[in-house]
Amino acid sequence: MGLRIVLLCGGSGKRLWPLSNEIRSKVYLKLLKTEAGIRESMIERICRQLDEVGLLQFTCIVAHQSQVEITRKYVGEHIPIIGEPHKRGTFTAVALAVSYLHEKMQVDPNETICILPVDTYVDTAFFRLLHRFPNVLAHSKADLALLGTKPNKPSDQFGYIVPVLPKDKVDYFFVRQFIEKPNEQAATRLIEDHAMWNCGVFAFPLRFMLTYLKDNGHPVQVEAWLANYEQITNVSFDREVVELTQPAVVIGYEGYWTDLGSWPALSAHFEDTIIGSGRISNDSVNTHLINELPYPIEIIGIPDIIVAANSDGILIANKDKANLIKERLALVPQMPMYEEKRWGSYRVLNYGKDERGIEAMIKSVKLIQGNYTSYHQHLKRQEIVTILSGSAEILMEEKLYRLQAGDVLQFPAGIKHGIKAVTNLELMEVLLGNELAQEDIIRFPIKW
Repeated sequence: MGLRIVLLCGGSGKRLWPLSNEIRSKVYLKLLKTEAGIRESMIERICRQLDEVGLLQFTCIVAHQSQVEITRKYVGEHIPIIGEPHKRGTFTAVALAVSYLHEKMQVDPNETICILPVDTYVDTAFFRLLHRFPNVLAHSKADLALLGTKPNKPSDQFGYIVPVLPKDKVDYFFVRQFIEKPNEQAATRLIEDHAMWNCGVFAFPLRFMLTYLKDNGHPVQVEAWLANYEQITNVSFDREVVELTQPAVVIGYEGYWTDLGSWPALSAHFEDTIIGSGRISNDSVNTHLINELPYPIEIIGIPDIIVAANSDGILIANKDKANLIKERLALVPQMPMYEEKRWGSYRVLNYGKDERGIEAMIKSVKLIQGNYTSYHQHLKRQEIVTILSGSAEILMEEKLYRLQAGDVLQFPAGIKHGIKAVTNLELMEVLLGNELAQEDIIRFPIKW
């Protein structure tokens, strides 16, 4: 029986602000060290581990369409990426993936689909357990299978799975009840009742979800989902499906597991207390500094804080209170000042608006040798590009131009264009127009 993995790669980028933003969410931050001492992101780590257990070739990824390019940069060209036109809940992401596997990839309805969050931090042994899902589902005749792990303390941060304990030792347990993030007192009672933390991993036969979608009036075609995405209510897969499905079973995992969704959880896995330019005094115990700015930061005599700085902003917070940043950011719209792309990256250096409402934005753009932007046009803005270093090929309205350091080229609104880095390329881009913070791009399929 086959097994397919669906990685959910969402996130609004608020909990780990300023390093994460709407585009560069936490799963793309290169903050975790491998055994070889190389920094990797959460998405690189989980793809590496899936590859180690032979599952990466059967994996696809769901991400918001604004994150498709950065995802492609981190995972390569061979993994299917399904782009969501709007950020909706995990139920919609799973439904879109199921429709994609069924319609576009012609997956057998009897195959097992495993839904996996990208921010899971575990040993590779965790992913070897996934291979057991098809047999467990077949043997138990359950519609749904989950992974649960034994809690090491009462916590109000995780959901709990209460199992039905059999008299004989078995490889799985039937699920009696799901409890979503109880208070610590209730969590203590649940642990005494042998409850497990819900690892957020779900598996089911593809046929089960196709039937579920049809029975509840949902489509099973990709285009039908995409056409109505904006109107869909934001709901979780847990609430919509998991908590209402019986019979369900859970496989126990006894190794290390955590969710890297906050600064305290993430910083606990840093090999170094300082990443970037700066220093921390010896009496600043349990303090971490992550600095992406070119200016040094000095921390003296302040324990238990996180300091994170880049062009999006600076966070200085007690670790126990750092999660409040999500609520504060909800009150103020944020425009990402740094973005990674499939072809390189850009940083916003300046942004302003004159009395007539004309906006101006200046970007520092870097392209990696041999890479190129899409061939595209903008309808509400013009661009002036100045080559700072390297050599570029510019495709503009089907004509090819070669530019060197010091050359300047203007792209009026409506003009099709694309840029290729003949060598490593750095350029300055000035944008003039309206609604510069909004997506104003039409792409055309062409390679050169």
